Amino acid sequence: MTFARRAALASLTSLTVLAALLPLAAGAQGAYPNKPIRVIVPFAAGSTTDIIARAIADKMSQSMGQTLVIDNRGGASGTIGQQAVATAAPDGYTIMVHSSSHTVSPSTFAKLPFDTLGDFAGVTPISSTPNVLVISPSKNIKTLQELLAAARAKPGSMNFASAGQGSATHLNAEKFKLAAKIEATNIPFKGSGEAVTEVMSGRVDYYFSPIAPVIGQIKNGQLVALAVGSPKRASALPQVPTTAEAGVPGSEFNFWIGMMAPSKTPRDIVNRLHDEVVKALATPEVKERFAALGAEAWTMKPEQFDTYLRDEIKSNAVLVKAAGLSPAQ
Repeated sequence: MTFARRAALASLTSLTVLAALLPLAAGAQGAYPNKPIRVIVPFAAGSTTDIIARAIADKMSQSMGQTLVIDNRGGASGTIGQQAVATAAPDGYTIMVHSSSHTVSPSTFAKLPFDTLGDFAGVTPISSTPNVLVISPSKNIKTLQELLAAARAKPGSMNFASAGQGSATHLNAEKFKLAAKIEATNIPFKGSGEAVTEVMSGRVDYYFSPIAPVIGQIKNGQLVALAVGSPKRASALPQVPTTAEAGVPGSEFNFWIGMMAPSKTPRDIVNRLHDEVVKALATPEVKERFAALGAEAWTMKPEQFDTYLRDEIKSNAVLVKAAGLSPAQ
């Protein structure tokens, strides 16, 4: 064999090996995830949504081999954080953990800088977390029926706190108000921290709060828990009746927290994120943290969650209209 022939054969062999290795190199370079993932939470640090997000992110980081970085973007009832996700690159490196406020904002804002349906892909719900109706002991009201009696004795004299106009805490209170046939005025705050402080002081009458920010105050007697707004009792407060059990049927409100991604995120990445959430929820550490929050783990396949979001946007639109709420400009 001539030298030229041997050189040509060696070159051909090298090219064949290189061609075989290129797909493997490309796959390794493009493997998801290969850098930290930003998790936008549209509420302040310490909120229930933030606590749930951090519990999940810790376990997902361990499983996925990359850090999930929580980025709190509070304000405007969650819409600031929503916009940041809607306009992010759909590559799986920016995701969102939001609450049921996500399906409320289309009805409570006249115009949004994003399309709530078109710009987001559902990954999965993470938890169903009951709101609890709390009141200061200084009000001398110990049951839900006593609260209703006080509201009906002086129509329009009562008020309630919410974590912002159009938030899930606001809609829970509005649904309760409609079902109970009472009058009360919404006093919106930037988050649960301020709302709880004002209710404890007695300056605001009551609040449908997520359990996490008030469980300590309930246990030490600084707040009285009258009822939970969920369809069933909360595991963290088993002695507290639901609003329906306490005499106000039709007042149930499902406060959930879930994960979403920009709408054009590849389906294999969406499915991977879903599977990682499910895996995290099965760990003893997350189960323990959820139990302390009164949160129930809850998941759906991405396609099912998309359908749920679409249906809830419609049902919340009906509730907002029935409550006579004017969209914010």
